[in-house]
Amino acid sequence: MKQIFKHIAGCIMLLTAAFEGNAQDMHFSQYFNSPLLTNPANTGFIPDGNYRIGINYRNQWASIPVPYKTMSAFGDFQLFRDRLEYGWLGVGGVVLRDVAGSGNLTSTKVYGSIAYHQLLGQSSLLSLGFNVGSASKRVDVTKLTFGDQWNGKFFDAQVPTAEPFSQTKISYFDMQVGMNYAYFPTDNVYINVGVSAQHINTPRETFFEGDNVIARRYIAFLNSSVKLSDKVIVNPSAYYARQAGATETVFGGNLAYNLSGDGGTQLYGGAYYRLNDAAVFLVGYQLNRVKIMFSYDVTTSSLAQFNNRRGAYEIGIVYTGLYPNRSFSGAKRSVICPSF
Repeated sequence: MKQIFKHIAGCIMLLTAAFEGNAQDMHFSQYFNSPLLTNPANTGFIPDGNYRIGINYRNQWASIPVPYKTMSAFGDFQLFRDRLEYGWLGVGGVVLRDVAGSGNLTSTKVYGSIAYHQLLGQSSLLSLGFNVGSASKRVDVTKLTFGDQWNGKFFDAQVPTAEPFSQTKISYFDMQVGMNYAYFPTDNVYINVGVSAQHINTPRETFFEGDNVIARRYIAFLNSSVKLSDKVIVNPSAYYARQAGATETVFGGNLAYNLSGDGGTQLYGGAYYRLNDAAVFLVGYQLNRVKIMFSYDVTTSSLAQFNNRRGAYEIGIVYTGLYPNRSFSGAKRSVICPSF
């Protein structure tokens, strides 16, 4: 009986994500390791480097019949560090792919982004960013069953359904904007707050007839770093998103422990809480300019009775690099933010 309830719960979640125009966007618990998805103003905002590339992988609800798998890859770099007075340009891009359920509901998004970063005196920075791209979504309805396919004993996929699908593949144009403010009063303190608006063009997204549109998604976040000693750095953060009445609130932090004098080797450990949903535990390791983090979501909502609290696991890998001594399109490295 419990397996039946798991199957029913999974189907409900799949159908909600697939067919409701106001469903929430896919997300990562490690929002700080997916900067371009969080805010386009993060493009080229790299306090300890000139360029970076990263990948994220999330496997959610693996213990019920309709798991979600979300993957992304991103890259961004700085331009004109020595040509623009007290500022520079950031350029980047991100690819996001999500696969869910027995119907293989697949979403693919490709964005290009640009941001401008302007110093405000010696201890603060203002960033404005914009991204634009295309998104597509498809579903294999032959792998789904519906209420009118119940034959009295089981759901029979061979029975015709009256579900009014007008198409099984859709695509649309999408736009996001964002703003960041960074404050670094001393070499030991760094604070960054930002806001962004996604789907500002409210694109149409539905497999049926009608004009269901994606509601705008508003995001606010705070990241900070406090160097307590040469060995210990505390990184508290918070994240808030709102879309069509649905909200997501995450807060917590991680602690970095320096294993080397120059900070090139670090261990990470941390915990976060997604309000009314999950507790997130994180461990990580950084060697030189490669940082790897693993997190695990422990479900705390009513879904816990179906997934045995096994919410999701997630992996984030980010490489941050410096340009060589020779110029790259006029860009040079100069530290303007604390680099721990």
